Amino acid sequence: MILNLLRSGRRCGQKVAPRNPNARKASATGVSRAAPAAATIARNVPRAGQEVQLLSPFPAPAASAATNHAEHFAGANPSHASAIAVAFAAATAAAAAVAALAQAAACQDAADEDDEEGEEGEDEALVMTNWSGTHSCTPSRVYHPETSAEVAALLKEHHAKGAKLRVVGSGLSPNGIGLGDSGAAMLNLAHLDKVLQIDRDKAEVSVQAGMKVGDLCAWLEPHGLTLENLASIAEQQVGGFTQVGAHGTGARVPPVDMQVISMRLATPGLGLIELSDSKNKELFALAKVGLGVLGVVTEVTLRCVPKHDLIEHTYVATRNHVKEHHSRLLREHRHVRFMWVPFADCVVVVTNDPVPEALKKPGGGGYDLSSLAATHPAVSDPPLPLRELLRSETDARRRRASQGAAQGLEIAGGAELPTEAEIAQLGFAQLRDALLALDPLSSAWVRRVNTAEAQSWERAQGFRVGRNVDLLQFDCGGQQWVSEVAFPAGTLDHPTGADLRFMDKVLEIIERGEGLPAPSPIEQRWTANSTSKMSPACATERQRSELQAGAKLDETFHSWVGIIMYLPTEDPNTRKRITDAFGDYRRLCETEAWPMVGAAEHWAKIEVPGASGAPNEGEPAHVSAKELKKARDRLAARYPLEAFARARRTLDPKGVLGNAHVGTLLAPSPE
Repeated sequence: MILNLLRSGRRCGQKVAPRNPNARKASATGVSRAAPAAATIARNVPRAGQEVQLLSPFPAPAASAATNHAEHFAGANPSHASAIAVAFAAATAAAAAVAALAQAAACQDAADEDDEEGEEGEDEALVMTNWSGTHSCTPSRVYHPETSAEVAALLKEHHAKGAKLRVVGSGLSPNGIGLGDSGAAMLNLAHLDKVLQIDRDKAEVSVQAGMKVGDLCAWLEPHGLTLENLASIAEQQVGGFTQVGAHGTGARVPPVDMQVISMRLATPGLGLIELSDSKNKELFALAKVGLGVLGVVTEVTLRCVPKHDLIEHTYVATRNHVKEHHSRLLREHRHVRFMWVPFADCVVVVTNDPVPEALKKPGGGGYDLSSLAATHPAVSDPPLPLRELLRSETDARRRRASQGAAQGLEIAGGAELPTEAEIAQLGFAQLRDALLALDPLSSAWVRRVNTAEAQSWERAQGFRVGRNVDLLQFDCGGQQWVSEVAFPAGTLDHPTGADLRFMDKVLEIIERGEGLPAPSPIEQRWTANSTSKMSPACATERQRSELQAGAKLDETFHSWVGIIMYLPTEDPNTRKRITDAFGDYRRLCETEAWPMVGAAEHWAKIEVPGASGAPNEGEPAHVSAKELKKARDRLAARYPLEAFARARRTLDPKGVLGNAHVGTLLAPSPE
């Protein structure tokens, strides 16, 4: 069966069609039928060969975030809030799709157990696709263990046979880091989703690694606790959340791997081991961002903070204003992010801070924001400029198509355009996708879309109050290619300005000449330093020595910047053209901007040059080889790869947990 985890609202609830109905049933080789604990399957799942329906467009923990986001962007108009919630639902639907994928994968196990020995039947191939629809694999089977011991048993079995077994979380990484090699088995920890212990006094929680981050926050709330920081969404499994170096924003707030106090790691070579600052500290520093290749994280203990509400302020500023007040913003606000709009003198600034006492109603009855209302008067339908642009362009295209038909000509563009009723119901992200789909690689058209987006953000300025777990999530948009890098930017007392110089260069790359078709936004966030050796936010000794005022390592902060190109169409030719255009865009940034600041790519967003499905696939072999060598050399200069390789040889001597993506990137560069 095919399970395409496309991040599109209209995909939610769509039935899944078989990829190859004539494919022979996958072999059960490698599964010990005498040891059911090593081949645990999901409960209450459809049988192999059945259609799988994604029943819920987004899980409950994300629902409140969707509603909050919608209400903020729609002002006081409930109908607009509903429409925008649909767009946010598309951004959070991936986790529900992954859950359905895990269940569908288990169908094969269930069918294998029921078939009589020697019977030859037919089964459907399983295709696992990441949330962005950019990478996929065809695993031989997917295991769903329920305890650390079951995970260890599976690893022991595959280690004995030298067979691959890649662990995947919610499948949210934009690249292929979480996917296994086609034909190999995979492991999903969705059933290891229990809270093991909450220590309110120590502000710590021990949890199985398959629990969703949003669900964990819901468990913590009655105990007066929450997580200090989140990534853009809370649908990751806790294990994947930490293993790829996810981060939120806040110059004084470290990346999420720094919340890890200890972990239990299931390894092919040594079985179950415990890691912390007091138990094998050096290995712990490597394994906190272990990329899933040092072992399978089955349990973690995380540092928490008291639960709290935040007040969020969203406003639009000019580029010069942001540069002038940049240092103050980072010092004064707990969480800050910028969204730079190419081709427009517009930066969307979003700050989140503890709610001032003056805004709290007497008796703990909520908050009174009336004193802030005059700052940004409410308007109806904030994304109206995007909506009007879509209306005018679709009308113009229909007229051209009609005129062409009257003359006996075939002019594309009239049949699949949205109707007026559909346009009226589209939310912000959906409007942007629909507009970009009309001409995604025209710089002139993308410039018009970006201008309308900037105007929409001007109408969406305002304040809102909510739980930190809700406000620290945000709509990431539709299917996309994304490249994100991190680099040190000094200390809060002595910023180097590297983050602003970097943005100047990226914008100059985009806007020179006729310009690149770079949609909005370019997102910029910040975190404190990480001591996890494989984290992009772990400053090297050389980087530290270059910072002003001899900054201490724990005083440095890092900037994270992500560029993007959306994939608003399912047409394979157009998607391929967008993919290659993004590859060129990214390469310009790599060549001209990254060296300025010693940038390191986010592990969940680094692509393998020349790999199948990656940008610029099919380029000449010597070009791919050159690009791959540059990537490997950059990683070798940035991370302690020799120590990481030694740890892999000890914990996973046969490379059971690796995949082609990680193996290719971390292999030594040929001279």
